[in-house]
Amino acid sequence: MGYLFTSESVSEGHPDKVADQISDALLDEFLRYDPESKVACETLVTTGLVILSGEVKTNAYVDVQQLARNVIKKIGYTVSDYMFEADSCGVISAIHEQSQDIYRGVERGSEEEQGAGDQGMMFGYATKETDNYMPLSLELSHLLLKELAAIRREKKVMTYIRPDSKSQVTIEYGKDNQPQRIHTIVVSTQHDEFDTDDKMAVRIKTDIKNILIPRILTKLPERVKKMFGNDYVLHVNPTGKFVIGGPHGDTGLTGRKVIVDTYGGKGAHGGGAFSGKDCSKVDRSAAYATRHIAKNLVAAEIADEVLVQIAYAIGIAEPVGLYINTYNTARVKENDTEIAEKIRQMFDLRPSSIIKRFGLKNPIFLPTAAYGHMGRQPYFDDIKVYRNNIPETKKVEFFPWEKTDYVDKIRAAFNL
Repeated sequence: MGYLFTSESVSEGHPDKVADQISDALLDEFLRYDPESKVACETLVTTGLVILSGEVKTNAYVDVQQLARNVIKKIGYTVSDYMFEADSCGVISAIHEQSQDIYRGVERGSEEEQGAGDQGMMFGYATKETDNYMPLSLELSHLLLKELAAIRREKKVMTYIRPDSKSQVTIEYGKDNQPQRIHTIVVSTQHDEFDTDDKMAVRIKTDIKNILIPRILTKLPERVKKMFGNDYVLHVNPTGKFVIGGPHGDTGLTGRKVIVDTYGGKGAHGGGAFSGKDCSKVDRSAAYATRHIAKNLVAAEIADEVLVQIAYAIGIAEPVGLYINTYNTARVKENDTEIAEKIRQMFDLRPSSIIKRFGLKNPIFLPTAAYGHMGRQPYFDDIKVYRNNIPETKKVEFFPWEKTDYVDKIRAAFNL
């Protein structure tokens, strides 16, 4: 018997994502001037107000107020009617120095023995469902909102759209655990006032069906396009009206969209958020490392679906445990415990090694703060950094944990 599985996404204008982006912009700016910065920044956004808090140890000076305003402006909160506007909102900073009790556990005489910034467990997941090894329901949810944001910025059609939006996609699976068809799509988008509510409801649903969805279909492989039949259920702004939104509609906080950030409810999540944290915090760096392992295992055809768990004790470099679950989809003779043993020998999972492998002292985190930290396309770009307050250009890699650079090594280890 088949089943239904659902994932959601939220746009960069969603209040929680506004908070995430401000927190990661702060992290990036501290790293831009001082790559050894230790940062744990939290942001709260509400009607006309931004509150920055958290702990930082750095040699850098950052104009946190202007930085927050720049992020808000880029997202699109530039109209006073939104009741949250980049130039007029208040910005309060309560950022203070990192606890010495935490710092002494992280810093060591040898960089290789740098301790984990906290205890906890982190999960990575990958599946053959999509070309980027992500759950299809989440991938489609992200794509709907990325395309909706592109339409909003083009200002050619659907010119009434405002920054805040959410999506949700339900997939029908067969008995073989393979996606069969799109069952339900939900899109809620903030919008300008219309002359009448009836006119508004008809116009927005028509535009979502005739403009947005055809645009995302052009970006999908043929096998996924075929899942869009004429019988899927489409809900658009189910409450009937969505004029009041963004931080004026709901208070936003850093770290409240951890499922959107990861796998849309597939696999598992250890509970730790990412945004605003430097990568001495294994909540972030180890989550990237486990995704990298899981993706490379599936890409190497070790299994069709893989979950990787890792766990740490604060101040201790070596992980206390590594667990792998292939959900009975393994294509090799080794069982899950044996697969985990081989992977443990292949990957150095000490925090400092993860940071080096992925270049996580570079300011590369703001792009992760909307539309998911996983499943993104790695790319190189030139960025500006400062060394002794002297600017220089540096080429860095974004989303390096998404590379499939260990496929050959893994296949060789399993004699494939």
